[in-house]
Amino acid sequence: MSRSTPRARPAGPKTTIDRSCLTLLAVVFAGNGFWAFLMPVSWHKNFPGFGLSWLPRLGPYNEHLARDSGAMFLALALFSALAVWRITDVVLTRIAGATWLVFNGLHLGYHLTMLHMYSARDQVLSMLSLAFLVALSLVPLLPAPRPSTPGREQRAGAELVD
Repeated sequence: MSRSTPRARPAGPKTTIDRSCLTLLAVVFAGNGFWAFLMPVSWHKNFPGFGLSWLPRLGPYNEHLARDSGAMFLALALFSALAVWRITDVVLTRIAGATWLVFNGLHLGYHLTMLHMYSARDQVLSMLSLAFLVALSLVPLLPAPRPSTPGREQRAGAELVD
């Protein structure tokens, strides 16, 4: 049985863009994961940082939930790092993107229902950051542009030059 998607592709601009997106997702979520897992009280009180605090409005502190979230973030970050390491493997890259898209899409969807709990500034910042993560997740799923083939006129001109 043949696959419609090739397992490997040569390195090119699409590979570089996918690598950048998956690396950024891995770094952001590794940092978040270490914070949530190793310092769950601080994470709950101070997330996302930068003087902002979004989690206490969503409910009381729960160490189990905070550490489990951190562990899941770390697992996803590791998966992204493996996909970056094998970036020319189209299937792995797309699975990583799809996995992130499920998480980040559902995460964005949930927070769309919780906007009433935040100030206008926090609503905007939250939605922009979550939408950015969805966009980063979507990029590895997009196909690489097909290389353009010279038209008949260009080939004919090239033959005259030879």
